[in-house]
Amino acid sequence: MNINELKQRCLEEIDKNKDKIIEAGRKIYSTPELGFKEVESTKTASEFFKSLGVDIKENIAVTGCMTSLNKDKNGPKIAVMGELDSVMCPEHKDASEIGNMHCCGHNIQVAGMLGCALGIVNSGVLEHLDGQIDFMAVPAEECIDLEFRKTLQDKNEIKYVGGKQELLYRGYFDNVDMAMMFHAQNFEDNKNCIIKSYTNGFIAKSATFVGKSAHAGISPHLGVNALKMATLATNNIDSQRDTFKDEDKVRISSIINHGGDVVNVVPSRVTMEFMVRAATVEAMMDANEKVNRSLHAAALALGGKVTIEDSIGFLPLDSDNTMDSVFKKNFVELMGGDDSTITDVVVTAGSTDFGDLSQLMPVVHPWIGGVSGALHTQDYKMDDEELAYIIPAKAMAMTLIDLLYDDAKTAKNIIKGFTPKFTKDSYLDFMEQNTNTYTFDYMN
Repeated sequence: MNINELKQRCLEEIDKNKDKIIEAGRKIYSTPELGFKEVESTKTASEFFKSLGVDIKENIAVTGCMTSLNKDKNGPKIAVMGELDSVMCPEHKDASEIGNMHCCGHNIQVAGMLGCALGIVNSGVLEHLDGQIDFMAVPAEECIDLEFRKTLQDKNEIKYVGGKQELLYRGYFDNVDMAMMFHAQNFEDNKNCIIKSYTNGFIAKSATFVGKSAHAGISPHLGVNALKMATLATNNIDSQRDTFKDEDKVRISSIINHGGDVVNVVPSRVTMEFMVRAATVEAMMDANEKVNRSLHAAALALGGKVTIEDSIGFLPLDSDNTMDSVFKKNFVELMGGDDSTITDVVVTAGSTDFGDLSQLMPVVHPWIGGVSGALHTQDYKMDDEELAYIIPAKAMAMTLIDLLYDDAKTAKNIIKGFTPKFTKDSYLDFMEQNTNTYTFDYMN
């Protein structure tokens, strides 16, 4: 059977089960859950896998599930992923009672991944592919709800706050040679796909400022104001902005989690959370050092104390050019040969833990339309279920066939030409070396 016949059989199976694939996406949309809490979403993905008659492994990293296919083949292994977690957007009309909402489109990713798996399994093309495939519903891509994740770390239930980081640490990618997934995107012009995106990496950090309480009206001079330290730290960081190179796309975001207890008492404890983003690992580290100096200086200036907790968030994403080309060819074919709706390359300051994998192996990560309204906002909504769910499932299935057909020559050539920036061991060493706690105490 030639490659075009294999693709056609796969596409026919996806079309026959279109309603089933879309229903899985809708169901996950209706049960939005934050990272490492995706119990219902994992159940939906697991039940879908079971309906294909494949063996599955559940709760691969607290939550999440996967199936491994063609395990008896000696060829390359490709991981195809979809992310289970939601964000919080209480103002969205479809938000859950506690404010969770899938305005990130992760339910679309999972349904697309499941649809791809269905096409590969039900069509019978698997026996004609010279390699292995892992289909994975993975947890915790959004780097939020960090206090909960810290409790999991304290109980040794997770090592890292990102789902793919955790899976990498647990060995799920030890024998994986390549990886693929997609993200949903809203397009305001006539475009419907971005093939390649460069994204920022970031360092996740928290700061706890400790001062001394005092009556804010009668004796503020006896206090050490932790909120003033936080304000000064923010101003210090703002003063650093001219030192960042434009091409490094540095972004520093912060919130105050706790700003004091009552208004008539000098705040003695203030906590903040930061994301320090940049386009390269080197720029991340440079910007983070400047942020740490800014926090340190604020404590020094007011005679207080600051404890800074640093950890690597996600690393920059750089997909493989050849994998990008293979995916683009298939997407264009599904669009009837029209490539006018495709943007080849976009540079963005956003972040994803799929970037971590791109530092270790060749990956492909397109953005595909079908939704409108900005991601992570109350305006997000589904516009075109065919484009959002079905086209990506087909394009990924076709790409898998291209990569693994005919002794997996295309995949092998990509792997041979790829130079990783990290090995697993050096990656874990890097993560460990940059997980630090610093305390600067000027209270005594």
